[in-house]
Amino acid sequence: MAFVDYQNDVTAKDVKLAVREGFRSIEHIKRYTTTGMATDQGKSSNVNALGIASEALGRPVEKVGLTTFRPPFTPVTFGAFAGHAREFLFDPVRRTAADGWARDRGAVFEDVGLWQRARYFPINGEDMEAAVRRECLATRSAVGIFDASTLGKIEVVGPDAATFMNRMYVNGWTKLAVGRCRYGLLCRENGFVYDDGVVGRVAADRFHVTTTTGGAAGVLNMMEDYLQTEWPDLDVWLTSTSEEWSVIAVQGPLARKVLAPLVDGLDISAEALPHMSMAEGSICGVPMRLFRVSFTGELGFEVNVPSRHGRRIWDEIWAAGEPHGMTPYGTETMHVLRAEKGYIVVGQETDGTATPDDVGCGWAVSKVKKDFVGKRSLALPALKAPDRLQLVGLLTLDPSEVLEEGTQLVARPDEAVPMHKLGHVTSSYFSATLGHSIALAMVAGGRARMGETLYVPVEGRSIPVKVTNPVFYDVEGARLNV
Repeated sequence: MAFVDYQNDVTAKDVKLAVREGFRSIEHIKRYTTTGMATDQGKSSNVNALGIASEALGRPVEKVGLTTFRPPFTPVTFGAFAGHAREFLFDPVRRTAADGWARDRGAVFEDVGLWQRARYFPINGEDMEAAVRRECLATRSAVGIFDASTLGKIEVVGPDAATFMNRMYVNGWTKLAVGRCRYGLLCRENGFVYDDGVVGRVAADRFHVTTTTGGAAGVLNMMEDYLQTEWPDLDVWLTSTSEEWSVIAVQGPLARKVLAPLVDGLDISAEALPHMSMAEGSICGVPMRLFRVSFTGELGFEVNVPSRHGRRIWDEIWAAGEPHGMTPYGTETMHVLRAEKGYIVVGQETDGTATPDDVGCGWAVSKVKKDFVGKRSLALPALKAPDRLQLVGLLTLDPSEVLEEGTQLVARPDEAVPMHKLGHVTSSYFSATLGHSIALAMVAGGRARMGETLYVPVEGRSIPVKVTNPVFYDVEGARLNV
């Protein structure tokens, strides 16, 4: 058997059979056998096929004729197919207003969704570990500045805005006062956590909703879907404002000292602007929404200004903060600081099968609302089972040993393979503040295992870990309220 067309597995025997079946036109022979009909349009097969057909027909090859070639007539490179969609042009690149400032200071960047985000700011040849430890300690002891502009932002406006929020989120919103903020947790109909973020009530009929960076489009689509198909009677408008606001997070014990001289006549004392509140005003003459919120566990403010003024206000805050030892920090430090406080990251502590209670946020679920997205599912016995994966903290016996994220947890290190896994590590870092490695994990029946020793099997050994409260730092939250 001699193959003629290697793409369509056509043999010389097939061409001869076509002639015996009565096909005389080379175009008919082509279609009967499928020779020359593959992606190369006969570039590798037609000459041989014509020769075999010529012999079978008893006609000179030049009398047999040629098949019709379809484009492309010559090979096309993969580069031509890709076009401009390569390297930094493969996806649109979104940059914040302070992007250039971070690049000028040698920041190492990472991709988060389509955004470029500064991961850490090395000084004098520091590796990531050294830079992150320095950034963490500086933020805890003095003040840090962080670009949070990539957070998703949605304006929920209208007479029925509070009713809409009540139906979408597990929390209650009707009684939230104007000028106050609340942590919002969003579930899908299956009762599993979908997204989260801080929500501020700007007015009786207006909410400033923040989402995770990667979840912004999905949350807006979900909201629009429910508004248009389930509750079209509600008088509400939804607008994506993610690109409209630059968000500058100023975090640390000296945060108020840095911002107080810059805000125009706005009282930002603890009494006037307590934790989880917001105010509208101006900073250096620029309109501002100021949120007293923290993802670090320290005294914190998030300055929201129109993006066209973002770089200027960043520069003003930086100039005011330098005398106080202000340090820029990136996403890696942000993750360490939030993990020290036991704050979850949706998509890291959650995997699409975690309920609010699983990740320690059962307190956020309203006990009095008649309905909200996911309420019916959360009542299912399977979603309230005591052996579900639950968020816990882990401490290694060796303070310097940092666990690998994603590693499994077992009860007995000597158990035969395949071992019965109890859960997995979701976040793991070295805490310079505590002088100890820390980790968050999802463990079966985790809250009932406090104080137990579990094991993390790694190559050739098992690492013992103690199950602890997921809040490692300032458990009472005193540093938030100064």
